[in-house]
Amino acid sequence: MTTLAANDAPVSRKPIDWWRWAGRVFLFLMFLFTVLPMAWMVLTSIKTQFATFQYPPQWWPKEPTLDNYVRLLSPLNPTGREFLTYLWNSIFVSICSTILGVAVAVPAAYAFSRFRFPGRQFLFFAVLLRNMFPAVIFLMPLFLLMRGLGLINNQLSLIITYLTFGLPLSIWLLKGFYDNIPVQLEQAARIDGASKFQAFLLIVMPLSTPGIIATAIYSFILAWNEYVFALTFLSSKEKFTMPIGLQQFFTEYATDWPGLMAASFIMSVPVVVMFLVLQRYFVRALTEGAVKS
Repeated sequence: MTTLAANDAPVSRKPIDWWRWAGRVFLFLMFLFTVLPMAWMVLTSIKTQFATFQYPPQWWPKEPTLDNYVRLLSPLNPTGREFLTYLWNSIFVSICSTILGVAVAVPAAYAFSRFRFPGRQFLFFAVLLRNMFPAVIFLMPLFLLMRGLGLINNQLSLIITYLTFGLPLSIWLLKGFYDNIPVQLEQAARIDGASKFQAFLLIVMPLSTPGIIATAIYSFILAWNEYVFALTFLSSKEKFTMPIGLQQFFTEYATDWPGLMAASFIMSVPVVVMFLVLQRYFVRALTEGAVKS
């Protein structure tokens, strides 16, 4: 009678986790869905106008050129001067909207989180009520309001509008973050002699840095990419922001596709760099703050 050796024992195979593989395939397809348009935009921006219309299209141009970027970023030609003006206008409006949005959202969210007052819950959800309606519904009332205030064709109208539309989500995000900061830390600071404001400034603010950064990213992107209100409130080229300025590459008889793609790539750079540098703060704020209301 023979016995099985230890090496001859049947080996149990781990069953294939089809759900995990399906998830990996889905993530890969989403990666391609995100990256391929960006890659096509960048490659088109280094083509000539003639190469853009080649058929069949080529991914990598035979004669890549950076002339489109030089033309856009050089103040020595009319196209460059206009583009740099649009770029500066977008930077100015976005930064002002971000600073004001954070300055208003931080104390408002802290008040909703720490203080108890009549109508608190109603007021908090009333702030979020605006997000239930598309922005285009408010287009005509805001236009009439800005015209009455004399702010048509004034970038201040955009700053006020972006501040108004960005505050609900900013307050909601920061409130959830403040709710996760133990109030005992502030009480300990008060026992040590700090005032209410000092406890907030020295204890709560440093701990809420990820939430503040996430709020700033959201406010900046909202102002940077907005098109409809900028098109409605602004009428002169020297006041245009980048989303409106991209229209200048479309003419009645032709479209400058390489220039448009180069301008679009330059417009996307600040947002991409911001996410790459501040990604860990943004993810932390979403996971720690937004899950609690």
